[in-house]
Amino acid sequence: MPERCLSRCVSHGLARLVTVAICWAAWSGPLAQSGEPLLRQIIDTQVQAAWQTAKLKSAPKADDATFLRRVYLDLVGTIPPQDETRAFLDDPDSLKRDKLIARLLDDPRFATNQATLWDLTLFSRQPPNPDVTRNRTLFREWLTAKFAKNEPLDRWVRALLLAEEDGSELFYAAYNNRPEDLTESFSRIFLGTQLQCARCHDHPYTDLKQQDFYGMAGFFVRLVVLDQGSTGSGEKQVKKYKIGEKGSGDVLFAGNMKDAKPGKKGEPVKPAFLRGGPLTEPPLPAGYKEPDIKTGTKSLPKPEFSRKEKLAEWATATANPYFARAAVNRVWGQFMGRGIVHPVDDFEADSKPALPGLLDALTQQFVAHQFDLKWFIGELVRSETYQLASTGPAKEALPKLYERARLRPLSAEEIIASLKTVSGDATQKTDGTTGEYFIRYFGEPTNGQGEFQGRLGEHLFLNNSENVRAFLRRKKGNLADTILTSTDPWDRRVDRMFLAVLTRLPSSAERDKFTAYLQSDPKPEPLVEEALWVLVNLSEFRFNH
Repeated sequence: MPERCLSRCVSHGLARLVTVAICWAAWSGPLAQSGEPLLRQIIDTQVQAAWQTAKLKSAPKADDATFLRRVYLDLVGTIPPQDETRAFLDDPDSLKRDKLIARLLDDPRFATNQATLWDLTLFSRQPPNPDVTRNRTLFREWLTAKFAKNEPLDRWVRALLLAEEDGSELFYAAYNNRPEDLTESFSRIFLGTQLQCARCHDHPYTDLKQQDFYGMAGFFVRLVVLDQGSTGSGEKQVKKYKIGEKGSGDVLFAGNMKDAKPGKKGEPVKPAFLRGGPLTEPPLPAGYKEPDIKTGTKSLPKPEFSRKEKLAEWATATANPYFARAAVNRVWGQFMGRGIVHPVDDFEADSKPALPGLLDALTQQFVAHQFDLKWFIGELVRSETYQLASTGPAKEALPKLYERARLRPLSAEEIIASLKTVSGDATQKTDGTTGEYFIRYFGEPTNGQGEFQGRLGEHLFLNNSENVRAFLRRKKGNLADTILTSTDPWDRRVDRMFLAVLTRLPSSAERDKFTAYLQSDPKPEPLVEEALWVLVNLSEFRFNH
């Protein structure tokens, strides 16, 4: 395991590899050319060795329909349209999965989906400072653009921490005047380290001290959020900010909270990298005076010495012992259901890696490939481990050794996108109220822990909400209209409905039952809507298979 102590200055000037095209057959980068195994092979070799040691029997390979639905949801955030499902299931090409993965990674929805996932990672469903973070349009556009051009993870995280690009400022703005809360969030997301216990007292189970916590908080204490006004109005109103940085000021440390006394302000603490030495700062010029910050101040002069620049440099350096490991573990958990270290954001205490050798290999390969997240995801979803069926002998909801695939519920965003896909109109507009309803009932399984507990509320919403029915009613050119105007036999129209909603063909019994029902009335329009409603209300639609 890498040394935890890290010198404060790490060069960030390593030359990056030129972007290499990724063909559908295999990645053609330096490791592949030199005869080294591909990352997908490393994954499968190490996971399968763990099965043998533990005497575990794995699930079989997922069938094409299951794989298709899963990889569509994981890569672009929606289920596949029925015509693509039919074409994929009928395609005899043995390389069709690789070709599909390559196409989806280049799909613009991949960038949008990744931006949504990271937006939720950074802000959650209950974001800090709701007045600031309620409308995150500019931030999401900024983040989507980073994924659209496949900007390496370390680069866009560095830009996020510098907060000098339009749209990037919201992470700091969300924690205005709350450096301790920002320290907790930053350390958890980007270092995989939970520091909240050390905020009030030395950590009882690790070597982390209160001084470690406040040393990290020292990097944020000088930040100033400057209101730049708003654009738009009503629901579309977006607030804009700039992040300034003062040239002086330190966190005050008063010791263990239980020993705190009224009026005791504490002693100033210099910033220090986690488990590292204090940051060496040049002394302030004689007679230095901070600029006067008043309401309406639009900018601050850049300080001669910037703490946030030093933090951004350290955090994203290739030698950082936390950043790359936390990143690959988080992304692995996103696709596999649980991290190799689980929970994904807690590398401390008793959270030992289930597969330490694999975690090391993933980290080394990710760094060697210049933090290329698209490459990493492409290798992961091409692995046999990812493509296992979700059925099998494993009893745990999230098997520690990944001997079967996870079965997960669709997120609120995925349900909306999938209902649009079902309707046959992916551009169908939904107002803010519709989105709020779906988030209210389906917004919980996003905590990164793989937890899910179905509730009565979501069942009643699917059963009764006009917001759901609106996607299924007949409109010119949508699925219901296509079914009703088709001259195909009803059994083939039933096939189309199943492919559209469940990404599979019906069984013979299902086909016969639906066909009989739809032919039971000479005016079948309400029956078609009802049949689609039934399929959407199946638990099979609610999950990824």
